[in-house]
Amino acid sequence: MRRWNLRDIETPAGKRSPVVLHSSEEARAVLVTLEPGEELGDHQVKENEFVAVVNGAVRVEAGGESVDAGAGELLAFEPDERRAISSADGARLLLFLAPWPGEGHYRGDKLAGS
Repeated sequence: MRRWNLRDIETPAGKRSPVVLHSSEEARAVLVTLEPGEELGDHQVKENEFVAVVNGAVRVEAGGESVDAGAGELLAFEPDERRAISSADGARLLLFLAPWPGEGHYRGDKLAGS
């Protein structure tokens, strides 16, 4: 068994340097802190993504709708679903990406055409 206290793990560089808690072919778990006013701008990933709000609150825009989510809430996104996540007052998020990496995920280790 492995165990993490998500509220105590330091994330000194905030969203610029997320903390990878686990990474395997099945899934990747990443802890991200958004400082007040920060956002994960409009983006998409090749994996299924689950976002758990550990503390604080976020505004999520996806599929033409906006929702506010607070501590204890879990959001799920399909592969390639576009979204933006922002926090006015700051938040800590746990991201689960599965499978890891998803089909079509650019790894940076292959040259184009190879």
